[in-house]
Amino acid sequence: MKFVIALFEPPHSPASRRALRFAEAVLDSGHEIVRLFLYQDGVHSASANAVSAQDELDVAAQWRDLINQHGLDGVVCIAAGLRRGVLDAQEAKRYQRPAANLAEGWELSGLGQLHEASQQADRLVCFGGH
Repeated sequence: MKFVIALFEPPHSPASRRALRFAEAVLDSGHEIVRLFLYQDGVHSASANAVSAQDELDVAAQWRDLINQHGLDGVVCIAAGLRRGVLDAQEAKRYQRPAANLAEGWELSGLGQLHEASQQADRLVCFGGH
């Protein structure tokens, strides 16, 4: 079965931890993740500058590890990312910001990427949001 996972909550949220565990279970069960899509406050999971407290799980790092380990397509909504200061080098230059902070493994793209992936997948599973 093919899944798209959309995350709407920040890395320190229960929704983000549930989404991560769900993604791991999907892969462990031999299924495919067509795309991971971060939207709204979920884009904070793609910030290379996010730091977890020493006594907490570093969920953002676990997302990066999962993407890199499995070669997953990790997409960050560009509009949501820009609003929340999650920028790649190109956008940092375009908006004259001092630095990029998009973590390795993620790419900025439009909301259309979520729609396209949902057309290719059997299931779209969303975590968080209202």
